[in-house]
Amino acid sequence: MGKYELPPLPYSYDALEPNIDARTMEIHHTKHHQTYTDKLNAALDKCPSDIQNKDIVEILSNIDQVPADQKSAINFNGGGFDNHRIFWQNMKANGGGEASGSIAAAINDSFGSFSAFKEKFSSSTVLIQGSGWGWLVYNPSSKKVEYKSMPNQTSPRTEGLIPLLGCDVWEHAYYLKYQNKRPDYISAWWNVINWQDVSERFDKAKK
Repeated sequence: MGKYELPPLPYSYDALEPNIDARTMEIHHTKHHQTYTDKLNAALDKCPSDIQNKDIVEILSNIDQVPADQKSAINFNGGGFDNHRIFWQNMKANGGGEASGSIAAAINDSFGSFSAFKEKFSSSTVLIQGSGWGWLVYNPSSKKVEYKSMPNQTSPRTEGLIPLLGCDVWEHAYYLKYQNKRPDYISAWWNVINWQDVSERFDKAKK
């Protein structure tokens, strides 16, 4: 079917140096994200047309509608595809700093301050067992932003949450430069966050 293609990075592989090294970015994008994309398409090929014709965001948001024999594959690879296309956009060269605008106000409302949010996000994401993601999400039920950790590649969308900012803590995201020093990687990741992208996602989620 070939419905989904690997999205291009919005910057060069070395753009996030020295925080995230070029070789890691290249492998992460061309090998790992490509694999999730290919396996998502393979799983969708085995689904009925009513599932195939839906966007992956809609599929993940209604994961229980996926046939049982493909649910696990689409949860994992569909999540991996969508998570990573958010991850790349969440970062930019010369990023970082504090959030501004409406997302900053939402963070302050939920966490008390930006520094408290950053501490909560970092400390919780460091402690994720095995592979997974730390997320800032928008909860349509509470109309607030929240922190949420997710295992493996499972998307927050599967729990009715809208992902805004994600930190990938699979070892392939950082091992070449940081080895087992996950806290150092997360600390460096804050320096490349594209807050404009996060803010735009938040504004869209509220509509």
